[in-house]
Amino acid sequence: MLVDSHCHLDFPDLAENLPHLLDLMHKNDVGCAVCIGVNLEDFPRILSLVEAHPHLLASVGVHPEVTDGREPTVDELVNLARHPKVIAIGETGLDYYWHKDAPEWQRERFRNHIRAALESGKPLVIHNREATADTLRLMSEEGAGQVGGIMHCFTETWEVAEAALTMGFHISLSGIVTFKKALIVKEVACRVPLERLLIETDAPYLAPMPYRGKINQPGYVRHVAEEIARLRGISFEELATATTDNFFRLFPQARTGLTQ
Repeated sequence: MLVDSHCHLDFPDLAENLPHLLDLMHKNDVGCAVCIGVNLEDFPRILSLVEAHPHLLASVGVHPEVTDGREPTVDELVNLARHPKVIAIGETGLDYYWHKDAPEWQRERFRNHIRAALESGKPLVIHNREATADTLRLMSEEGAGQVGGIMHCFTETWEVAEAALTMGFHISLSGIVTFKKALIVKEVACRVPLERLLIETDAPYLAPMPYRGKINQPGYVRHVAEEIARLRGISFEELATATTDNFFRLFPQARTGLTQ
């Protein structure tokens, strides 16, 4: 079985074609997918989706790019995370690509998510774009390693991966690892300890080869697994077993959530 640790099935490009996507998940032995929260306004839609499908789980959080929604408090995140199908806090982190002035509000939002994760005991899903130094600094200052989580859609160097691993985080690789020129990501795919590796699609974005440029979907996570197995010189079955075991070890509540 495979697990897509990060997707956005509630987004219109995917939600309007959900039966097909769920069927492809089944055909590709993708037994679980996590629907990631990016704002509070749409979170009820995610809950309705995961409550209707036993093999879907959720996270709750406000993405660092979001500027037009309600700002989450620690208490609100903790309360929303009590739902049995909510296994993580996030998507959270820092994004200086879209916010080049490195705004303090974004850093404070990240701190609140880390504090909510520590209070709820649920791991973090961390987004980092052009903000590596501050991302690692805030993770350290707020004690994020006490709860751990995922460095989602990882595209940084091995040195950054090492820093996150030292704090107890897992590295999650997306379809980018299948791109011919993604040499830094391919190196990380080879060097991350197998027991700390996860896979994802970030659907509807970043479709792997041979679907690059098209709408991504959880069933395509198989291509991510196949490429990483090839790079590491191991069987697909070994890679699939390891990443799935890693997921359920990091998110022990997931097994309960899948039966809800």
